[in-house]
Amino acid sequence: MYDIIVVGAGPAGISAGIYGVSRGKKVLILEKGEVGGLIGKVSTVTHYTGIVPGETGDSFAARMREQAESAGVEIRRETVEQVQMQGDVKTVVTDQGQYTCKKLILANGTTGRKLGIPGEMELAGKGMGMNAAKHGANYAGKHVYVVGGADGAVKEALYLASLAEKVTIIHFEPQLGCIAEFRDKVKKTRNIQLMLNTRLHAVRGENQVEQLDLRSEVDGSITTVDDPGCGIFVYAGTVPNTQLYTELELQDGYIPVNDWMETSIPGVYAVGDIRVKQVRQVATAVADGATAAVHACIG
Repeated sequence: MYDIIVVGAGPAGISAGIYGVSRGKKVLILEKGEVGGLIGKVSTVTHYTGIVPGETGDSFAARMREQAESAGVEIRRETVEQVQMQGDVKTVVTDQGQYTCKKLILANGTTGRKLGIPGEMELAGKGMGMNAAKHGANYAGKHVYVVGGADGAVKEALYLASLAEKVTIIHFEPQLGCIAEFRDKVKKTRNIQLMLNTRLHAVRGENQVEQLDLRSEVDGSITTVDDPGCGIFVYAGTVPNTQLYTELELQDGYIPVNDWMETSIPGVYAVGDIRVKQVRQVATAVADGATAAVHACIG
């Protein structure tokens, strides 16, 4: 029996764990992947107060894990398969065991959205759907395409521009949807070109991406680009990981909460990107985790 179980070890989950043990609670964090969640997979971490120079997603995640474990937070790498939320005792079933707790904090975030286009699944890992931080070096001196125009996509495009010969940002809107800082940097980066009002329509190839079909949002025309060996990095938004939480009512797939991050079920909290909110950033995730843990400890 744990006082608090946290599902997910991103910034929100780690924050909840640290605040929970600081108040004398027995806390378990369950994470199916690596500590850090999505932020652990980015090339660079920006706009977080007190961040160290040259911070990468990997280094940020490593420091989060070290801090949590040093504080006494137990972290297990297991996949949650079932959750029972009702009642004073909550039950979490994983691929390796079963755990119970008094308070449950859901912090398992979101997953990158797939495009659902021809060739996406067949060429996954063969030039399609790559990760800039992990695979960018493999495309040094080559052509790469970044799908998406929000902050995350443009930040990764700027990183890839330091490696690739040419970076093409494909975005379906008439202008980038990122912050002014990133737009200005794109303008000053000679090897980034913009392909706006455009969607990636299909990819083709055998053991690598060889052709891309690009669809105009203006007139619907299709342009085929031959670019054997290129890399395609997709940052087209995310979807919340709420499939297991059938006991909760969702809003567009996200979990509504009150000011204390508590859901409609007493003793169950949702923090970070998985909850209904306006701003999804590391800073807000950390605040969510702290708020939920403090309330869980006194509630």
